Amino acid sequence: MKLRPVVSEMLIAAGYDRRSRILEVIFRTGETYRYKGVPSSRYEGLMSADSKGKYMHRHIIGHYDYERV
Repeated sequence: MKLRPVVSEMLIAAGYDRRSRILEVIFRTGETYRYKGVPSSRYEGLMSADSKGKYMHRHIIGHYDYERV
C-alpha cells in the first residue's frame, strides 16, 4: 500500500487499499494503525478534508476495527 503524505497536526501520512478496504494512517506520534472495512468514500473524505484530525475523530476512530502495526 502506498502512503501519501498529508498536511495535518494529527497525521503524517495515509493510504488505502481498495481491494481489502484497509485504511492505514501514520500519526504524528509515530504510531501506525490499520482500520478495517473502511469504504473508499471515507478515505476520499479524509484526503479532501480541511482538518484531517477532525475527520478522523468524526468518521474513522471508534467506527472501524483496527490494529496497531
